[in-house]
Amino acid sequence: MADMKVPGRGCTAALAVLLTFSALGRCAEQVPLIMWSSEGSATTSPSPPAAGHVVSGDQLESYLRAALSSSPHNVLLFMQERLSVDDFTMYGGVFGNKQDSSFTNLEAALQSSTTSLVLPAVDSLATGEVTGLLQEQLDTSPLYMDPETLAQLRLNASVATLLVFRLPYGTGVDMMSTKDVLSGNDDVIGQVMNIMNSQSVPYTAVYTALSASRTIEDVPLSLHSVGRSLLQSRQKISPPVEFQEKGSTCILLWAENLNVELLRSGKWERHDLAPMTFGESSRVKLSGSFCNASHSRLVLNYENVLNFRSFKLIFAMSQRHYKVSARRWFTMDQVVLEYDGQKATFNASRYVYAPAEYSYRCESVSSFRYAQLFPHSDKDRANQWRLSFDDFQIQGFNVTGQDFSYASDCASFFTPGIWMGLFTSLLMVLILTYGLHMILQLRTMDRFDDPKGPAISVPQTE
Repeated sequence: MADMKVPGRGCTAALAVLLTFSALGRCAEQVPLIMWSSEGSATTSPSPPAAGHVVSGDQLESYLRAALSSSPHNVLLFMQERLSVDDFTMYGGVFGNKQDSSFTNLEAALQSSTTSLVLPAVDSLATGEVTGLLQEQLDTSPLYMDPETLAQLRLNASVATLLVFRLPYGTGVDMMSTKDVLSGNDDVIGQVMNIMNSQSVPYTAVYTALSASRTIEDVPLSLHSVGRSLLQSRQKISPPVEFQEKGSTCILLWAENLNVELLRSGKWERHDLAPMTFGESSRVKLSGSFCNASHSRLVLNYENVLNFRSFKLIFAMSQRHYKVSARRWFTMDQVVLEYDGQKATFNASRYVYAPAEYSYRCESVSSFRYAQLFPHSDKDRANQWRLSFDDFQIQGFNVTGQDFSYASDCASFFTPGIWMGLFTSLLMVLILTYGLHMILQLRTMDRFDDPKGPAISVPQTE
């Protein structure tokens, strides 16, 4: 990372680069990415992006490959829900108010790092795939955890690991709420850094987000007025795919990313179908779709996907009454890929289900990372494919209007952290109960020796 390293400098230099890009103009969905390591040496890397340039997915992959070639392979990925350059401007204390900065631990990490990489503007579609890119380059599966769980692990510097820490983002109107959330995220980064340093394990850290927190609408140059103007932000959300039967909506689908990957010549080729499915540039056709009281089928028809002339992504769903729960449930039975006369089938009914009156939502529906989709058989062509749907939501029954019903989220109430806490608490209760039991078994002596009187004589036969 010779071209992009910032040795011996603080977060001020990194934020200066970010602010330079912020002033030069922003397009929709640009996310910053900051990368640093505890040790490593400079190596040949791609030249820094030009001012105002947005780093694409292929360019980001080359940057990460060059960085990891000389950096530790214990990778810490801090993935925030949303992040933009404006967050560093508003909450980073860049105007001299360092005591109000929400990124103090990030600044300290950059100051102490040997090398660092700052990409102020990366396509959000690319940052959404950072986990997959790191997984491929490290050849290891990601572990999702928190600082408390990390403190109980003992990492090996010689074994590559990918640890993912999910960070929230304030969504309230009150600006202080966002500042507090960012400060809390910075505290998490500080805790993780302290744990890694205490274990003397070298690491490489990446801080980025799934999407931009602020999207600036492009304005033609002729419409710019002389003088200052307030920044206006907007949340750009494309409407869901809507299939109608007899004039009424019966199927809704939305996702941030619809990634399909095909294994060719030992390498995974990836294509995101979301830009072709949602928004004004959508070219998807729904021919072949249908819905009735018990079954629904959504067929997304594409052309020229991964060099296939015809390509279909099919979601097959059904609903029925279950006597045990005394209510109706709908399941997504299969996800099918049809391409140039061939078919790949994934079973999904084991994990993708919801009450019939609800929609189903999940942050990630995948066939390879915490898989919910499984090939139909060992010989099915689905073994040559990988699917990954981010921020996925679907409803195939009981749709009212053009909006999703209440969402049944895939995240279970008892997370691994909760189970670990319950197990630890139970273990402590058992230890306490055993200790109290031992104390209650103590017996007071029935005879005492009086120093002023004769000594007590205890017969041997007693």
